[in-house]
Amino acid sequence: MNPPKSRVSVNGRDYRWPGKPVVVVCIDGSEPDYIEQAVAVGHMPWMQNLVSGQGSDLRANCVVPSFTNPNNISIVTGVPPVVHGICGNFYYDKANDREVMMNEPELLRTPTIFKAFQDAGAKIAIITAKDKLRRLLGNELSFGAGGAICFSSEKSDRVSLAENGIDNVFDLVGMEVPSVYSAELSEFIFAAGVKLMESQRPDLMYLSTTDYIQHKFAPGSDGANSFYAMMDSYWARLDALGAIIVLTADHGMNAKHDAAGDPNIIYLQDELDRLLTPAAARVILPITDPYVVHHGALGSYATVYLPDETDLTRLKMQLADIDGIDAVYGNREGCERFELAPDRMGDLILVSGKNVVIGTTAARHDLSGLDVPLRSHGGVTEQRVPLIVNRQLSGFDGERQLHNYDAFDIALNHAPH
Repeated sequence: MNPPKSRVSVNGRDYRWPGKPVVVVCIDGSEPDYIEQAVAVGHMPWMQNLVSGQGSDLRANCVVPSFTNPNNISIVTGVPPVVHGICGNFYYDKANDREVMMNEPELLRTPTIFKAFQDAGAKIAIITAKDKLRRLLGNELSFGAGGAICFSSEKSDRVSLAENGIDNVFDLVGMEVPSVYSAELSEFIFAAGVKLMESQRPDLMYLSTTDYIQHKFAPGSDGANSFYAMMDSYWARLDALGAIIVLTADHGMNAKHDAAGDPNIIYLQDELDRLLTPAAARVILPITDPYVVHHGALGSYATVYLPDETDLTRLKMQLADIDGIDAVYGNREGCERFELAPDRMGDLILVSGKNVVIGTTAARHDLSGLDVPLRSHGGVTEQRVPLIVNRQLSGFDGERQLHNYDAFDIALNHAPH
């Protein structure tokens, strides 16, 4: 049943009640060039119609650090990490002297858009590739009969009505559990999304893929074009079912290797051990998650915790002189620059260049799983992402700086229903 009021408010933003089902898709690792090149060679006919005038082809900035967790949570809360608190995939809990994954719902400092809409009577469906995001995305939702649906393709064989709002996913989708390192992990999401739209027609649906393909294949390659053709076919089916669709990404992707194909790595812990007392500094790489085979836990962003007596001004200058480091910020300036929560960042924030990644020490990174030259993300150079809508927008300020976390605002407030 629709709520008595026409708008829902959450995290300081107002959203119109959907007159048609809204589907927001987060294409993990999708810099705009992937779509542009696949369209150019005819692999995405549905997208070709959209960018030719049937829809709105926009660009947005993602959150920096340009990693999965902070961006997905920004999209589903409508606000940056300084508000919701998820500043990476991984962080140092200084108060308890422990390094932890940022997967736990108690780390969230705000409700999601899904929670606010479910409280107002909306039907919610969330499908994510990797289970690490599921509990964050489904935080505070009610499941069970008639409740929200929230599951991952990775753990689709373990769903239950009580925990996920659905059972017998295989009967619904007609696919087996895909490998976590496969294109099929993402295809499962779209296959399930189409089936749920046909059978249950949720008011809000969120589909979040994995960037396995983007880590392996550059834009315009056969592997990338095939993957985007697959997604295009499912988006066309959702469109035909009457959904308003907004496509965005959590981050872009760039080559992080030299001409010979060897990774360009700055081992920051080694550099700090040279500049300071060994082991005095602690380097945290927020790209770290349980799935590091395809990137070796190497990204273009790091934060550093330092002893109280450190000469920050001098150290910043020394680190900025390292070839490949684009910027070094103190905690305050870095958090202001990227809208991050200061208590979850270190004393320094470092961002490397377009083709460079930051590591800790060589011994701590297992690169044996890299079967192609390294491609990764995390910095400002992976910040530009698509924001594409299968409708022409109204009441929209074309000069506005868009972020990927404006996706639900665009879908609900500016796409005709």
